[in-house]
Amino acid sequence: MKKVDAKNLKIAYIGGGSRGWAWTLMTDLAREGELAGTMRLYDIDVPAARKNEIIGNRLSERDDVVGKWKYEVKENIGDALQDVDFVIISILPKTFDEMEVDVHMPERLGIYQSVGDTAGPGGMMRALRTLPMFLGFAEDIKKYCPDAWVINYTNPMSLCVKALYTAFPQIKAFGCCHEVFGTQKVLAEIVKRELGEKDVTKDDININVQGINHFTWFDYATYKSVDLIPVYKKYIDEHYEEGIEFGDDNWMNSTFACAHRVKFDLFRRFGLIAAAGDRHLAEFMPGDDYLKNPEQVKTWKFGLTSVAWRKEDLKHRLERSERLSKGEEDINIHEETGEEGVSMIKALCGLGRKITNVNIPNFGRQIPNLPEEAVVETNALFERDEVRPLYAGALKDNVKALVMPHIENHERIMKVVLGGNKDADLVCEAFLNDPLMKGKGTKEEVKQLVVDMMKATL
Repeated sequence: MKKVDAKNLKIAYIGGGSRGWAWTLMTDLAREGELAGTMRLYDIDVPAARKNEIIGNRLSERDDVVGKWKYEVKENIGDALQDVDFVIISILPKTFDEMEVDVHMPERLGIYQSVGDTAGPGGMMRALRTLPMFLGFAEDIKKYCPDAWVINYTNPMSLCVKALYTAFPQIKAFGCCHEVFGTQKVLAEIVKRELGEKDVTKDDININVQGINHFTWFDYATYKSVDLIPVYKKYIDEHYEEGIEFGDDNWMNSTFACAHRVKFDLFRRFGLIAAAGDRHLAEFMPGDDYLKNPEQVKTWKFGLTSVAWRKEDLKHRLERSERLSKGEEDINIHEETGEEGVSMIKALCGLGRKITNVNIPNFGRQIPNLPEEAVVETNALFERDEVRPLYAGALKDNVKALVMPHIENHERIMKVVLGGNKDADLVCEAFLNDPLMKGKGTKEEVKQLVVDMMKATL
């Protein structure tokens, strides 16, 4: 990276018309007084980006905001990327209509998905739409800002990061995900209940992260001098049936909440702390384990996030976008967002050091018994113009056996995309290899599902 001026940064935001995550980013930037600069918003939905331009600039004018940014829309991606210091990518590939096919068409074979954006048939179909765009983004970054740091938030995370490195091997890219933070919060709550400690936060929980995005594991967790593995085991033994809920995190009241019973069960079965939301974890396992049908899902105390819910939620976010852009509502910058992207940017600018989990290729053999070409999620050290992946150690054999089918499918799906999204037979092979699909339909039925999903969404 060329020498950067932390008070005059240039950031390109691909997907800058976001009605949600963009406001989270604006909030964190507004709270950070050591960073300032220009945010270039690029989106194929130009009117949405224009609204965020207004919202962002209105926010920066407030007296209680210490991080001052100028937000401006760029209608051409080259203009957005030219000579920037950072690129942020957060996009929805096509619309929720296509995602409705991803999530719900497989139900005709009895395949239920709780998220549908990472693993399983939904995640693979989403990848077929998303990766061609990411290959193009990487080429544009190579042309206009080859030294920029690229931060991806788009799912399927592992494959999106893989596409960036496939098109531009020298790219400086990593993927960010907050699922690990949620499990740190669970451990912090257990510390309060079991050890009687007060004011414990996720940042007080030290962890070693191993795995792939949305299917991460802790083989090490401590609070001060306390090994939390036996504490976690004791809590599970005493609370296995009810799970754990705290604050407003009630699985019956929120489509994203859970009682963490899947985590508890995975710990009993495999001896490591599964470190993502139960909705994600369940999709990496055989379908009959946690997702056999909606009734079984309820017994594990999490929910199936329907695309109908997502569409209804989008209506509310569109209404909020109107209110924010018209000044009828203000962003609350005093509410914690739970994201760490801005603190990573600070560290990359040389303003301190940070250790957190990221998704990057296994080039440094952070997880030595996973393939070098796999995109893995481990801790990394952030400092000036460097992201240094930390050695996470080998996965336990029984957990590696769970992870490998997904890594194998990443290779298959990437091959399909590089071939122009024409190889339905290879997609079918990936479907049949996915644990969620095991025992669900004949090969002929799965092949027809693939053909129908590709026709409807690509």
